[in-house]
Amino acid sequence: MTSTAVTVQDARAPAQPSLIARMAQQYEMDPNKFAATIKETCIKGRASNEQFAAFLMVADKYGLNPLTKEIYAFPQDGGIVPIVGVDGWSRIINNHAQFNGMDFTDRFNDGGDIVAITCRMYRKDRDHPVEATEYMAECKRNTVPWKQWPARMLRHKVMIQAARYAFGYTGIVERDEYERQQERAAPRQSLRDRFRDAPELNALVDDTAQPTPESRDEAPARDINADTETGEGVSADRASPQEGAVEHPDTGGSEPGYPASSDQDEDDDAAAGFPGDRTAPGREG
Repeated sequence: MTSTAVTVQDARAPAQPSLIARMAQQYEMDPNKFAATIKETCIKGRASNEQFAAFLMVADKYGLNPLTKEIYAFPQDGGIVPIVGVDGWSRIINNHAQFNGMDFTDRFNDGGDIVAITCRMYRKDRDHPVEATEYMAECKRNTVPWKQWPARMLRHKVMIQAARYAFGYTGIVERDEYERQQERAAPRQSLRDRFRDAPELNALVDDTAQPTPESRDEAPARDINADTETGEGVSADRASPQEGAVEHPDTGGSEPGYPASSDQDEDDDAAAGFPGDRTAPGREG
């Protein structure tokens, strides 16, 4: 009896390259070198492997190049906040299959100052454009880009908002929007911190502070349990708070809690060329 050997071919599909390897290949880089470069230059802080992977997934989804600052990120609360610069927003808008141009309308007050900009975003598969309006009074901030290029900054902002309405972009923000979120979330500065260098004022809000010699001489000791009319002592439960007690006001926020940086990144966005500022064929802004 003869036996016949049967050869079974391995039907498994070839292993797919990892996300890092695939993205590194796009930029003709070694995967390890690519990963190290992205972590060092595009993520503003220490990121876990999971946060790094999430960042790469977003960059890959939108076809953005981290090496040219089209997208970068801040680690935050165990997650990652992908931030897209104006060049990155222009890329994903112009690369969308249904994008069919956009135009802008500027509105001025009687003094010639710009007060609002409207952006109309056109899609090939819709009869009517998607429209968004942003107002200078609501958007302008006390930062260098907004002071030097207010109209351009407002145009960038309204373009991004119109693109969200038209194409449903999610999971990404612009730098200006991220900074606004950080300012709102920043802890309020205590009155004691504000008066740190003024001990005579700190004594008003800190019951553990020792009075200065001058205040001891000028303000004789007073029995807070003494009745102001009869001079007789009163029980603690009848004692009322002293008049003029200092309450903590609603103070302004402290600096945002993300790695320190200058306005240079936002300057770059504001001063960058604006490839997205093209009108659709046959339309004028």
